[in-house]
Amino acid sequence: MFGEGRNVVEDVTDVDVLSSIEFDDTGDYIAVGDRGGRVVIFEREDKKSSPEEKKKIGSNKTPEYKFWTEFQSHEPEFDYLKSQEIEEKINKLKWCKRSNNAHFLLSTNDKTIKFWKIYEKKIKQVSTFNADKNSTSKVKSSKDLVIPTIDTRETVIAATPRRIYANAHAYHINSISLNSDGETYISSDDLRINLWNLAISDQSFNIVDIKPANMEELTEVITSAEFHPRHCNLFMYSSSKGTVKLADMRAAALCDRDAKGMIDGLLRF
Repeated sequence: MFGEGRNVVEDVTDVDVLSSIEFDDTGDYIAVGDRGGRVVIFEREDKKSSPEEKKKIGSNKTPEYKFWTEFQSHEPEFDYLKSQEIEEKINKLKWCKRSNNAHFLLSTNDKTIKFWKIYEKKIKQVSTFNADKNSTSKVKSSKDLVIPTIDTRETVIAATPRRIYANAHAYHINSISLNSDGETYISSDDLRINLWNLAISDQSFNIVDIKPANMEELTEVITSAEFHPRHCNLFMYSSSKGTVKLADMRAAALCDRDAKGMIDGLLRF
C-alpha cells in the first residue's frame, strides 16, 4: 500500500495526491505519479521467479510490490506569454519497450513530455594505492608499484531525462500513447493530437486538429487518445460529446475528417 504506516488523513497534502498509475508490460513494475511532479516506482517482490512460478503464486495470493525508486519528473513553471502557471502534476505515465537492462518511461504534465531512462548504477571507488596518503614512505623501485583496483561499493537506482518534448501543445495534455512499433507515440490535448518520434524532441506532426476558425463555435474537446495495441497505423480518440473515433494514418495526413468508424453515446444507456 502506498503511504502505509502513516496517518493518511492527516499527513497527505495536495502534492501527495496520486494523479497517474501505470503497469509495465511484464507486470513487474508499477509507476505512480502525483500532483507534486514526482514519480514513484514499485517493484514486484517475486519478479525473478519464472512465469510458471508467478502464475502459481498469483493464483493463490495477490502479488506484493516494494518501493524501488523515486525521482522528480516535473517542476512548476510559468508561461510568460499567457501569464499563467503550469503546475507540475503528472497527467500520464507510459512505459516504453526495453532494449537493454534499463527501463524507459514517458511522463507528462500539462505542457511538457519527458523521456526517462531508469537504470541501476554502480558506485565504484579506486583502492589499493601504492602509498598511504598519510605516510611519508616512497616507492623505491618499479617492483614496489601495485596496480590500483576499482571496487564496487554500492548499487543505486538512477533516473536520467534522455529527451524533453516541449512547446508543441497550446492546451493541456490529457494523454500519451506509445505505438506498437516502439519508435513513435502520440500526445493529445483539448483540440489537437500530435505524432512524435521518440528519437526526435524538437519536431512533431499534427495528425488531428478540431480547433474551429472561430473559438466561439467550439462544441467539443478531445478527452483521450490511444494507439491500437498491434496495428501501428490505427488509433482512437474520444471527445466530450461521448463519441469515439477510429482513425487510420494511412488514409490521410490529417485524421480528424477521415475517421473509419465512430461509436456514439458510449456513456448513454
